[in-house]
Amino acid sequence: MATTRGRAGGTLNRVLLALPVPIAILLLWHFGVQQQWVLPFGIKMGYVPEPGRVAEVFWDFWFGGILDDAFSGTALDHLLASTARVLAGFGLAALFAIPIGVLMGRFWVVDAALDPTVSIVRPIPATAWVPLVLLIIGFGNQATIFLIMLSAFFPILINTISAVRQVPPRLVEAAQMLGTSRAGVLLKVVVPAATPGIVSGLRIGLGLGWVILVLGEANGIDTGLGAVINLARELVRTDLVVVGMICIGLAGFVSDRLLVGLFKVGLGRRPLVG
Repeated sequence: MATTRGRAGGTLNRVLLALPVPIAILLLWHFGVQQQWVLPFGIKMGYVPEPGRVAEVFWDFWFGGILDDAFSGTALDHLLASTARVLAGFGLAALFAIPIGVLMGRFWVVDAALDPTVSIVRPIPATAWVPLVLLIIGFGNQATIFLIMLSAFFPILINTISAVRQVPPRLVEAAQMLGTSRAGVLLKVVVPAATPGIVSGLRIGLGLGWVILVLGEANGIDTGLGAVINLARELVRTDLVVVGMICIGLAGFVSDRLLVGLFKVGLGRRPLVG
């Protein structure tokens, strides 16, 4: 009972500590638009929609009944379409990156064979891949999923390699002394011990999946949060652009919390995920 109360109190404290920053941002946003501030880098707040207008468009985007335009009440459809693409790309990235990362972190031969290629390909930004992807894959879902997979792959891979290399050698030696096979050492010792680093890589990769979404949905896609932002840009609907950005941020936050929550449930009380 005391533990439950302590957790509830800790959650409440975290919520209260998190509130001042968004409140301050909203106030600065409001006064900045009202006073038409010019911020560093030439940011003209006079061109930014007011928070009240954004809230109005946000409500209409989700529930309709205010503007009654083509975007009214369509948020859920766009969110589901974008979520499916992000999860598909992220899932493929994790499927390939984790096993490769474990092998590269554990066996120097695999690392020597793959590291130069990884080091060359990793710095290439997703924007540079777009023309090639459109030529060899075409427009639509597959190109978007590929770009998301590419962006999420390397953070998961690098974090997995680092986590595997940080596994205490004594754990591996103890398992080998007990007669555990090489495959058993990897699956029963190395991967569980490296889980915190792998989870960190997964969180970064998932976040980058949402980051690259707008770029991926800019070509040949009509449904999705990124598609809404791109169309709103063409229509000079800055209020809708901001609403799309907020929706992506909230979706990324919720998906990150769900990912961490799933690992916590799966690992039980083992202190592997902070």
